[in-house]
Amino acid sequence: MSLETVRGAATIEEVAAAAGVSRSTVSRVVNGSTAVSPEALEAVQRAIAELNYVPNRAARSLASRQTHAVALIVPEDTNRFFGDPFFAAIVSGIHSCLNKSDYVMNLFIASDDPGDKTTSYVRSGAVDGAIIVSHHSTDLFVERIANTVPVVYGGRPVREREKDYYVDVDNVRGAKDAVTHLIESGYSQIATITGPLTMPAGIDRLEGFRQALEAAGLSELAVEDGGFSAEGGAEAMRRMLARGIRPDALFVASDLMAQGAMGVLNAAGLRVPSDVAIVGFDDSPVASTVSPRLTTMRQPSFAQGERMAQVLLDRLAGKHPRHVTILETELVLRDSV
Repeated sequence: MSLETVRGAATIEEVAAAAGVSRSTVSRVVNGSTAVSPEALEAVQRAIAELNYVPNRAARSLASRQTHAVALIVPEDTNRFFGDPFFAAIVSGIHSCLNKSDYVMNLFIASDDPGDKTTSYVRSGAVDGAIIVSHHSTDLFVERIANTVPVVYGGRPVREREKDYYVDVDNVRGAKDAVTHLIESGYSQIATITGPLTMPAGIDRLEGFRQALEAAGLSELAVEDGGFSAEGGAEAMRRMLARGIRPDALFVASDLMAQGAMGVLNAAGLRVPSDVAIVGFDDSPVASTVSPRLTTMRQPSFAQGERMAQVLLDRLAGKHPRHVTILETELVLRDSV
């Protein structure tokens, strides 16, 4: 049996016979070569459809030295990955793009990489490239992967290098616009709940918060790290209230953290927005399901996933995409301000 066919399926020789062409012509069609006449292309495609011929990916990989697989690496624990709608939108965007190509996606969720399990797999040649999303300054294994295969980052890399490729949103500008909206709405005692300051998104959104306050001549009331989770947002709000801090407005660097903070405020007898106004970040489904509905900064997570995948596909095809792609955010007004 030919290496190019799946066991039990039609063979490449049968396709060639049905199409009235040589075996090499069928192989060229299967592998996307343009060195085939329109008549032969049509005949081969018709024979493939009639015989239900399925090329063997492993055999094609041996011939091309490509696996036609990419790794999506998420350096987070499983609770964070499955609990945050941001990742669902990112993965959907990546899948939408890859689904139109010959590539498949392997998913790795790893808050660290004990024994270099993920790193060794990627470096073994099992994938042609990788997309890395939600990385922290402590994720040193990410750099070992980036030194082995083409990588595209979701978000600015922790230790950015000139040769890096990444797709991000303008986190500084988005946070600054969110806080400016609070200030222009008449609030002046403004605190923030940040994401982890081991992550560029957490750092940049805090920077935007501070830039908006400085431009208005205001001082920050409080800064608490909520870890980009609902539980972390709730704990951050409890710490703030335990210190006797009563902001009239909050900028919360993710919708999930805002959800957690709103629950704590409600339990403390403080109402949103009459006692505390809140602006979140993401415009995830959470923003529309909490009560009151959350005013938030929309980041185009699905589009970000699509763009990351396309940049990686372009790199693997030998093209030269832009190293840095920055997507815009948008303030979505609802009921929490």
